[in-house]
Order: sequence, then structure tokens, then C-alpha cells
Amino acid sequence: MRQSKDSHIIPMTSVSSGKTREVVSDVFYYTDQIVNLLFVGTAQSWVLIDAGMPGSGKNIVRAAEKQFGKGARPQAIILTHGHFDHVGALVYLLEHWKGVLVYAHINELPFLMGRQAYPDPDPAVEGGGLLAKISFVYPHGPVDVSPAVRPLPTNETLPGMPRWRWLHTPGHAPGHISIYREQDGFLIAGDAFVTVRQDSFYKVLLQKEEVNGPPVYLTTDWDAARESVKKLAALHPKYVVAGHGRYMEGAALNEGLSKLAADFDAIAKPEHGKYVEDN
Repeated sequence: MRQSKDSHIIPMTSVSSGKTREVVSDVFYYTDQIVNLLFVGTAQSWVLIDAGMPGSGKNIVRAAEKQFGKGARPQAIILTHGHFDHVGALVYLLEHWKGVLVYAHINELPFLMGRQAYPDPDPAVEGGGLLAKISFVYPHGPVDVSPAVRPLPTNETLPGMPRWRWLHTPGHAPGHISIYREQDGFLIAGDAFVTVRQDSFYKVLLQKEEVNGPPVYLTTDWDAARESVKKLAALHPKYVVAGHGRYMEGAALNEGLSKLAADFDAIAKPEHGKYVEDN
């Protein structure tokens, strides 16, 4: 197994970095620099959602053990998608937690089995802000975790996560998924939409909550991204943890998500960019 050949530490952070927060009794999110990963479950049985930034493996293990006890290991690792900030510590974690399997949508497997690189990030995309301008340094080569990766069950169930289901929400990545629990309206959105305005470095740094579209510099199919947001808005979730930004709930969440779904092109889709003209 190996991380991508272009994997390297990205020097960026936020005020939330290194903190674990409880949303409900069995869902906790940990912010690694500017990206969120989640611990879902209890000390007896829990699952890790996503695998953070490059170089973050030891911090993720420490956060898991602080949450669930020394030697804690997940039943599985579920990936919303395979971009660098969601798989940055994946190889480290799989080697540390020997025998744990990682699951992803079948359309993400080429990027997780060393077969295919993601399209280049777009530093010149309109409305991307500083995070877009420096995106040329972001890794986009494939990781190779072939021995441990498995496709998600086709019936939308999730290993180790009873009562949750996955939804295919492509656009930001071909095999992007979001994860939903109907009983309490909890949505794990990945990067289908985010809860911080990523074109403002100041807002990313302070993690100011607001519903926004997917990160523009890595989104390659805007038509699919629009439909994915509409699918998630139709759920009327009560709680959301996205890949970037603080968790949101209540009126601010539903008003923001409904507005994003209704006015997606005006709010989220750039006017120009490498992956915009054909969408």
C-alpha cells in the first residue's frame, strides 16, 4: 500500500483544528487542519468516516483513542471520496489498524487502487479565492490501498453502521457519497456541499458557518453537483457535518440548503473555469 506519489503535507489550518466535537451521542467530528472526519458509534463499535490530510495519521489515532479508549480501532473506514484531504492518512491508518477494511463507491476505486489520478485542480477557477490559487500544490495522484479497499454494498447499507445508508452524490468526485440516518435526520455530506465559504481564507480560518456549494477547484461535473445538492436538500436534514466547516442544524441549515438547491448556479457554480464551460 502507498499514498499517492505526490502526497505531501499542506501547511494550512483553522481555529477548529485538533478539536473533536460531539453532535449527538454517537456522532463526533474531528477537524484536521481544515477538513472534517467523523467517529460514528460507541467504544464498543465505531466507524471512521474519511481519513484526513497528509501526515495526520498519528493525530487521528490519538483523537480516536481519546474518544474511545486506548487501543481503539474502527470496525471499518468509509470514504465519502478519495481526494487528498480525505485520504491523506489512509495508508498510515490501515497499517496501524491491521485488518481494518476501507469502503468506497465503486466509481472511486480507480483512484484508490493506484490506477488513475484525479483531474488537475483548477487554480484559475472563478470564485475560488486563495485556496484555489494555491491548489496547484494539492496532491491529486492515486493512492493504492488495493489489499484493503472494497466497494460499498449496492443496497446502500454501510458496514458497521446499522440504520445509516449511503447516497451517491457525484459532481465533486465521480464516486462521491453522502451518508444519512433517517431516524434523526443526520446527514454526513462530505464535499457535496460545505458549511464554510471556501473562497474566503478568513472564513475558512475562523470556520464561519454558512451553506455553500462544493469546493470549486476540485469539482469537475457541475450538472451532477447541482443534482446532488437537490437530492440532499430534499431530505430536510436536522443535522449536517460536511467535509469542511462546522456542523450546522436547525433553521440556518435548512434555509441555507434550500436556497443553495434553488439557486445553485448563482451561488455555487463558477462563471468560468477549466471544468465549467462544458457543464
